[in-house]
Amino acid sequence: MFERFTDRARTVVRVAKSEADDLGHRAIGTEHMVLALLRDDGGIGSGVLRACGVEYDDIHEAVAAGDDAAALRSIGIDLDAVRASVEQTFGAGALERAEPAERGGFLFRRSKLPTRFNNGAKKSLELSLRIALSLKHNYIGTEHILLAVLKEERGTGGRLLREQGLSYDRTLDLVLTALKNAA
Repeated sequence: MFERFTDRARTVVRVAKSEADDLGHRAIGTEHMVLALLRDDGGIGSGVLRACGVEYDDIHEAVAAGDDAAALRSIGIDLDAVRASVEQTFGAGALERAEPAERGGFLFRRSKLPTRFNNGAKKSLELSLRIALSLKHNYIGTEHILLAVLKEERGTGGRLLREQGLSYDRTLDLVLTALKNAA
C-alpha cells in the first residue's frame, strides 16, 4: 500500500503510530497523522501547517483532552474539578491509564493490543493517493497526506485543522505554491 509514499511520508505514518501509542490510543486516527505532520521538519505538509500558524502543542493538547472533555464541558461539567476530587479521594494518579497485564501462553504473547488505523485514517490514506493522482504526481508526499486529512470530513484531525482556520481549498493553494517554490 505504501509503495508510492515518499520516505518522509512513510516516516509520518510511523510517527503517527508512535503518537497514538504515546497517547494510549488503540487506533491511529487522522489526529495522530496531523501530530506526525507537525513533528516532521522540512516537509511541505509541515511547512504549510506552520505557515498557517498550526502548532504541535495546541493540537497535542486537544487530542490528549479528547472529544469527551468537550462534551462534558458543553453540559457544564468541569473535568479538572472532577479529576481533583477523584485524586483527593483516591490518591494522586488514580485516573492514570494502567498498563494491561502481560498475558502468558502461546497465543497471548503481546502485552498490549496492536495499534491499527481507524476508518478515518484509512480513508485519508486512500484519499492521499487520489489527490496525488489528481495533481498528476506519481508519488504520495506529506502534502498529499495533509490534503487528505482535510478532505476526510469525519476525521478528528480535519476537524482540529478546520478549527484552526484551515480549509481544503486554501490549503491546496498553499501546497501548490510551496511545490512551485520548491521546484
